[in-house]
Amino acid sequence: MRPQAYLYDDPADLPRFLPFTQSRPIGELRYGASLLRERASEAYGKVLGHFTAPHLAAFTEPDAPPVVTSAAAGGPALFLRSSFVPGEPEAVFAGERGIEGLRLTDAQHRTVGAILMDAAQWHGSGAIKPSWPAVPIKGKLLAGVWDIVSDLPSVLRSDLEAIRAERASARVPAGCSVLGDAGALMVDDGAHVEPLVVFDTRNGPIWVQENAEIRSFSRLAGPLVVGRGTRVVGGQLRDSSLGPRCVVHGEVSNTTFVGYANKSHDGFLGHSIVGRWANLGAGTITSNLKNTYGTIRLNLGSERVETGLQFLGALIGDHAKTAIGTMLPTGCVVGTGANLFGTRRPDPAVPAFAWGTDEPGRVMACRMFLQTAGKVLPRREVELDEPTRRWLQAVWEHTTGQPCG
Repeated sequence: MRPQAYLYDDPADLPRFLPFTQSRPIGELRYGASLLRERASEAYGKVLGHFTAPHLAAFTEPDAPPVVTSAAAGGPALFLRSSFVPGEPEAVFAGERGIEGLRLTDAQHRTVGAILMDAAQWHGSGAIKPSWPAVPIKGKLLAGVWDIVSDLPSVLRSDLEAIRAERASARVPAGCSVLGDAGALMVDDGAHVEPLVVFDTRNGPIWVQENAEIRSFSRLAGPLVVGRGTRVVGGQLRDSSLGPRCVVHGEVSNTTFVGYANKSHDGFLGHSIVGRWANLGAGTITSNLKNTYGTIRLNLGSERVETGLQFLGALIGDHAKTAIGTMLPTGCVVGTGANLFGTRRPDPAVPAFAWGTDEPGRVMACRMFLQTAGKVLPRREVELDEPTRRWLQAVWEHTTGQPCG
C-alpha cells in the first residue's frame, strides 16, 4: 500500500523559480511533456496537495490539488520536494515500523523528501531529521527555473519516445507531409490537422493531443507536444511543450507554455517559459542570445543568478501582457500580471503587476486586474469564481505589498 503523497516547496527554491512562484506552486510548472506534479503522481501515487508559501493558500486551478497546511489524515505519508523530478516509478515504502521517518536522498546525498509514519507531524522541510535512515531514490533535483528551459529538448524527447512505444502507429493527416519517421507522429482522436502542414520528426517525435488544431502552412519539428485544445495557427515551431488551451503562432523554439496562454501573431519566442493566461501582443520578440555569446544571468528577486546557459529568453509570469512590438531582453523576467507597453524597452527584471515601462514603479490597480481576469478567463470557458478571485487578490496583495482597495 502506498502512503499519501504530497509536494512541498522548499523555502530555498521559491526565489529560484520566480516569477512563477508568485502565483503558483512549483509542482504546477510544466517540465517536458507533463507537469512536475503529474510526474510525481506517476512515480509515487496521486499527489493530494501542495505545501508552499502562505500567500498561495487560496490557490485553485481545474484538475490541480489544493494548497494545504496539513495532511488529510493520519498514517504514513510521502512528502516530496517539488523541484525534484523523479526517475522511473519505484517502491520507497515497505510498511516500516518502529521508526519516526525515512529521509529520501538523491545521488548527491541531498535530502529531496521524506516518509513520515505519522503524517500529522509534518510542519515543512524542517520536520525532516538528519538522523533518519536515508533511502536513495532516482531522479534530478532542479537547480532553478532555468533548468526547465535547458532540459526541455532532451526530457521532451525521452517523454515522447516512451509514449510512442505504448501506442499504435498513427495515420498521417491527409494532405500533410512528414520529414523523417512517420511512426514518430502521434495525432490523437479529435485533433484537427488541416492540409499543407509539415511535420519534421527527424530529431524527435511529435504529439498532437485531443481537440488540438493545426492550421495549414504550419511547420512543426520534434520533439514537440501540442496540448489538448491548443491551436497552432501558423509559423514554425520546434523543441517545445505547448500546454492545454493555448493559441500559438510565429517562430517558437525551445519554449514551454504552461497552458491557457495566447501568442496568436508573429514574433520570435525562444528558450522561454510562458505562464498561464499570458498574452503576447503582435510582434513581441525575445532575445535568447547575448551579443557577446556569453552566459546569461537572471535577476530573481534579490538574487542575481549565473545560469551557465548561453541560450535563455524570457520567463513570462502568469497573467502578464505585452503590447505590440514589445522587445524582451535576454534573460528577461516578467512578473505576474505585468503589463508591458510604452516607449522604453522592458528592463531585465519587470516587477509583478507593473503598469507600462515609461514610469517605473507604477502598478496595475487590483480592481482593474480582477476585472481584466474576469474577461480573459471565460474566453477559455473558465469562470472567475469567488475562490479564484480570492487567490488572485492574494497574489496581487503579496507581490505589491498593498491592500486590494
